[in-house]
Amino acid sequence: MKTPLFSLRYEPSVAKDYTEHGSINGARIDLATVADDEVRYVLEALGKSTLNEGLIWLSKHSSELSDNILVTNLDTCTEDDLTRIAAGRRFKLIVITRPMHTIKDLDEFLALSNNLLNDGGYLYCNSMTSILKKQLILKKWPWGIGYLAFLSHYMWHRVVPKLNLTRNLYYILTGGKNRTFNRVEILGRVSKAGFRVIDEQFRSGHYFVAGQKERKPITGFEPSISPMVRLRRVGKDGKDITIYKFRTMYSYSEYIQPYVYEQQQLKDGGKVRDDYRINFWGRLLRPIWLDELPMLYNLLRGDIKLVGVRPLSHHYFSLYTPEMRELRTKIKPGLMPPFYYEKRIPKTLDEIQASERRYIKAYLRKPFATDWRYFWGIIFNIVFRRRRSS
Repeated sequence: MKTPLFSLRYEPSVAKDYTEHGSINGARIDLATVADDEVRYVLEALGKSTLNEGLIWLSKHSSELSDNILVTNLDTCTEDDLTRIAAGRRFKLIVITRPMHTIKDLDEFLALSNNLLNDGGYLYCNSMTSILKKQLILKKWPWGIGYLAFLSHYMWHRVVPKLNLTRNLYYILTGGKNRTFNRVEILGRVSKAGFRVIDEQFRSGHYFVAGQKERKPITGFEPSISPMVRLRRVGKDGKDITIYKFRTMYSYSEYIQPYVYEQQQLKDGGKVRDDYRINFWGRLLRPIWLDELPMLYNLLRGDIKLVGVRPLSHHYFSLYTPEMRELRTKIKPGLMPPFYYEKRIPKTLDEIQASERRYIKAYLRKPFATDWRYFWGIIFNIVFRRRRSS
């Protein structure tokens, strides 16, 4: 049976290339690592094309593609849809030609695509992003009207879908189509669906992402989309705890922490260098710790204590030495991290671990006296030495 190629929809061209991240530090595929000749042939052609050029190329070469490559332009899908399309086949490459921001139930679509791929199979997809839409709106209208139009667009397509009180209304009225995604959210959705991002590029008004299947989709923990987020962290005895914070990163950021770390590495203080996952509000709230106010609920609930090592994600926790991972799980995490007690803020991961090691060993000997000393030392450094978060 021939691979179905759905009526391809051509997108209006954009006059100039999208330049929001003209120098992004993202993954770029090494085609030499793609063992399958046919997959390499398709990815090479699409990797040099605009969206319209890619659609035209697929139309011209559709008869050459084997039954192991699926090209789809569906705007929605269910398990029944894909079961019918697959007809018992498994694919080595799935190309989704419809921009992702126009696909209803995108997470489900990507997860079902994962299930249809062989292990190590490839996904190729595209989207417009929020900054591009802003550019198009401002270009369409005079200056003052343009910013009012953009504000309306932002509130309706970015804010309303993320609020519990208005989310259902938005999906009823729009069907969940034609939303606005940030680059981070697109990467996060692809990663959540079980793909390792191997390529991302901006070309002629569209954002293109290629992923390789490396695991099953992540389930059982909802992504952070509301102003208040729940984050899974490593607690005492290595058990997972749920930490509450005000959201200071774009939606789905938590799913790409390993990817961002791989591309950006760490800066002084142990946080990710030039972390593009942080949103506008994050740059305002983080330096004065306002994003951590909801953690007072964790403190009252007993998940954490007042002074202690930061509650870490599983990925960040994995960067620690085996000795420090064992030490960390002997105590509860804390709201006020011990490295703010130091006269000089630790700059590297090794220095952070050394600081935490000193605190933990002291705490295990004299819990109350250690936390009392560290508490006042941290307060002194914040008030008089102007220590700030980042």
